[in-house]
Amino acid sequence: MIVTLIVICEVGFWVLLAAGLAARYLLKMPRTGIALLLCEPLLEVLLLVVTAIDLKNGADPSWKHGLAALYIGYTVGHGHRTVKWLDGHAAHRFGGAPRPPKPPQYGMARARHEGKVWLGSVTAAAVASGLLLLAALYVGDDGNTDSLYGWILVAWRTAGIHGLIALSYAIWPRKAPAGEASAVPARDPEHVPDLLVRRPSKDEEQV
Repeated sequence: MIVTLIVICEVGFWVLLAAGLAARYLLKMPRTGIALLLCEPLLEVLLLVVTAIDLKNGADPSWKHGLAALYIGYTVGHGHRTVKWLDGHAAHRFGGAPRPPKPPQYGMARARHEGKVWLGSVTAAAVASGLLLLAALYVGDDGNTDSLYGWILVAWRTAGIHGLIALSYAIWPRKAPAGEASAVPARDPEHVPDLLVRRPSKDEEQV
């Protein structure tokens, strides 16, 4: 049941996201779109309540409950970033907003970006660990809680591996290819550097 509910919550997340963006930009109903987007956390609350009820009814803690905690943690740690990224692209495609800037690809800017994404994984691990600890306390000494504590190790091991990957961008920053490094980025005509603007000659100035 828990695994089925996780699948339902995952599908519901994308359905609500698509419906919210469609209402906001296609139907020109921004308040309805925001309301639909704000309903997404209710899916995680539902999953948490059902998991607690399952344990209360005598179910032995298993990998299903640990997976539910990790799913909720991932949504808390990375869900906002995902929604913001998709909202930016929807605003550009359907709302006439500027194209969202791409994440930096090279140098320390890329390292800082990867560090911010890694903080989302740390948040996910912390939330999942908190939920798993609460579940272990809820079960108490009457049940086997080894699997719950095992999932805590999985959460932090995953965050640790992600952290090492993010750190590698700071230790060995990627360098831009020579062609991209020397290329002048496109800008609006009003912000063209002075060196690229043709200056009038003295004869033209006298005229």
